Amino acid sequence: MKAVILAAGYGTRLQRDVANDSSGRFTHLAGTAKPLLPVGRCALISHWVHALTAAGCVDCIYVVTNALYQAAFEGWAAEFSNVKILSDQTRSNEERLGAVACLQLAVKHFKIEDHIIVIGGDTLFREDFSLRKVKLRFSDLQAKCEESCLVLSYQCKEEETRKYGILEVDEDLRVVCMKEKPLPSETKSRRACPCFYLFSKKSLLPLDAFLEEKKEAPIEEKDAPGNFVSWLIPRRPVYIHEISGRFDVGNLPSYTECDLYFREKLQDVESYMV
Repeated sequence: MKAVILAAGYGTRLQRDVANDSSGRFTHLAGTAKPLLPVGRCALISHWVHALTAAGCVDCIYVVTNALYQAAFEGWAAEFSNVKILSDQTRSNEERLGAVACLQLAVKHFKIEDHIIVIGGDTLFREDFSLRKVKLRFSDLQAKCEESCLVLSYQCKEEETRKYGILEVDEDLRVVCMKEKPLPSETKSRRACPCFYLFSKKSLLPLDAFLEEKKEAPIEEKDAPGNFVSWLIPRRPVYIHEISGRFDVGNLPSYTECDLYFREKLQDVESYMV
């Protein structure tokens, strides 16, 4: 199994917040890619590398970034023997390829023909999350059907449905559909779906078909990886693994909340997410 961490975003909201902050406390974050932000004892993305390595889930971790942050990621990755960096060659938010195109870029560049864990580079999970448990659930699904994929789900508040992709599932916890940012009245489900997916190697083939279909579509339809998941649901069996919640570093308040938790409340650093 391989891991692909999507880290080609430009963090425009967070950088705007840092520039507008008058306290001076966050000037050191200016120009830092979100996955490289310090969270607790290390960079946000380092928590993933430590956990993936300790859990023995994958034999290689591929990080897709952009030309603007490529040197910074290569400097960070120098201490990890199992991490490889790939640039999408863009230099601005307006040029971005989108997360799904970045995933396809990694699959083709590294000639991946294996199951893939896809991880959003600005996301971390609460302490109940365990890579070993997720891998075990995926293995059970694979034993029944080799085309099966696995996504995560946690309960969000009613007013938060408009911020996330919301999953509707059947009694076997197979996903029936994913509604993108629905009104609370448009679905009974409160199952939010974060950017963490286990795609079987047989589900990677439709990547090309999805992007061909969306070739003329606005970048937003290719940028949110959940759009590919939505497209995949009627074509492959997709199931959920339930967790309690996540940290989503989108702006300065969400970053400071996450950093504070990891500095003061994280119970066991060594076993985190393993």
